[in-house]
This record gives sequence, structure tokens and C-alpha cells, in this order.
Amino acid sequence: MNIIFKNIILLPVLLLLISCNSPGGNDNSTIFIKTTLGDIKIKLYDGTPLHRDNFIKLVKTGFYDGVSFHRVIKDFMIQAGDGATKSGSATNLPDSVNTYTIPAEFTKEYYHKKGALAAAREGNSVNPEMRSSGTQFYIVQGVRYNDYELYQQEQHINSNIKQSLFNRIIKETADSIRLSGKTITDGEIQEIASLKMFQYLANNKDYKIPEDQRIVYKNIGGVPRLDGTYTVFGEVIEGLDVVDRIAAVKTDSKNKPVNDIKIIKIKIVRN
Repeated sequence: MNIIFKNIILLPVLLLLISCNSPGGNDNSTIFIKTTLGDIKIKLYDGTPLHRDNFIKLVKTGFYDGVSFHRVIKDFMIQAGDGATKSGSATNLPDSVNTYTIPAEFTKEYYHKKGALAAAREGNSVNPEMRSSGTQFYIVQGVRYNDYELYQQEQHINSNIKQSLFNRIIKETADSIRLSGKTITDGEIQEIASLKMFQYLANNKDYKIPEDQRIVYKNIGGVPRLDGTYTVFGEVIEGLDVVDRIAAVKTDSKNKPVNDIKIIKIKIVRN
């Protein structure tokens, strides 16, 4: 499945509790992407090592050479990495969204500012662990926000945190009780989950976008509503104009560019 942003639900754990790793230095951490519309240079974050190493592995094997940007939405993001978009692609290439996945690596200091590199994934209804696609990625374009719009984004984030958390509590409660061999009705599961949810809400404050990130979202732009729900594992350090150029192309009703935009080559460049 190529469409990844359906049923967007935020991370069911307060973002204040997720790890605070920072980008570090790595000889393999800078990636050069040559596309049919220009060149982009990206720095991978060492604070998301599973995604970094997976991406480097795919680059070294040449997996991305020849794939298309198959989903493009102006003022949102540009998406690529589906092996099926290669010309003459083999049928045994990984489906990448729902058959080849890697664990989420949510880090509050990596967020969806303009130029952020993040992993695609399926929605929470079929992917409650929010595992990332093994190959598909997107680069954020986004828009700038004012203070009121950021407040609305916070409301959206907190609503989805609570909804997602409640769904997770229900699943964990049901799994735990059924593994014990006990018989329980759906109504009883709901009651137990509701009590746990009440206890959580009584002890946790709503999420607030950090001030430094608010400044970036107001002056540079991005997509704050996705923070904490899709793993951000790098950022564009050269070529934001190329991201804008790709995001501006004409697309069809399924957000696929009318004229194919290819990744000609991705390679590692030393720092």
C-alpha cells in the first residue's frame, strides 16, 4: 500500500517521555540523492540507529536507484522508496510498507520541520506498534504556522494521543486477560481500560510543542501534527529548493506525479 497517512493517530505515550538523543557524527551519515529534478543532500541522525543503518544498507545495495517519487502533496511532503516503482522491477522486491518493517524510534528532538526525513508506515488500525516501512520514506515540505494554528495542532495532537492510548490499553488488557485463560466480555475489558485511562489522565499533563520547535514551525514550516507518530531519522542539509520543486509538480487524483520523477542515484558521501 502506497498511501500511508490514513487514520493518522499520534503516539500513545507522552512525547515528553520519549528519548532525547541528539544527532551525532558518523562517516556514513550524509547521503546524496540525485533526482531528475535536482540534487538533495541529507544528514541521517545517529539518535535513530535502526533507521539510519537500514537506510544505509539499502543505499549500499542500490535499492533506491531508479525508484520514483510516487506520492507528492504540495505543502505536505514528497514520498519515495517503493521498489515496485522501478522500471522492470522484480516481483520479489520487498513490499516495504506492510511486509518489511522496523521498530519505531520516536525521539522528541527530531520533529517534522521542513526538510525532515521520515519513515512511511501503515496506519494504527493495522499497525498499533507504529512500525516503519523498511524502504519507503518521505521528505517534509509543510507550511508555516502562526501561534493560533500551533495551538490547534496541539489540540489535535493531544486528542489523538488520548485516542491512541485508549486503543492500546484496550488491546493490552484483552491480551493479558485472555493469555491468563480467563473469560471476559468486551464490556468488562472496556471498563478496565477506562479505569486505567482515567488514572493516566489524572497523572499526565497535555503535550505542548516546545518553544524552540514552535519558532521553527513559525519561521521555516513543517507538519507538526505528525510529531511522535512517524519516525523522523534525518534532515535535508542542501536542496530544499529541489524538495519545493518536486512538491510543486502536477499530480493525479491519487497524488502521483503526472510526469515520473525518478531517483537516479543515492550514495553515501563522507562528512
